[in-house]
Amino acid sequence: MSRKLVSADALHAKWLKDAKYRKAYDDLEEEYALASALIEARARAGLTQEQLAARMQTKQAVIARLESGRVKPSTRTLERIAKATGHRLRIVFERAR
Repeated sequence: MSRKLVSADALHAKWLKDAKYRKAYDDLEEEYALASALIEARARAGLTQEQLAARMQTKQAVIARLESGRVKPSTRTLERIAKATGHRLRIVFERAR
């Protein structure tokens, strides 16, 4: 029995055609955008999760949870991440679509 492998990108593209899937995906966009921004800031600073945690005087597991998108960080935590990665925190309000 032969199975055809399908890439995650192909499945995602197929599933986006489903209205329920699209809504669920869109609802998570802001959470994942924040997680992605955290990962990007750490990567630009050339830090591992462990190194960032050390700079913030916390544990690597805390950084992993923040970067997973499962936890919403406080403004204070975002400020600490910005300082530890050599960035400036900027929060902007944009008009809703």
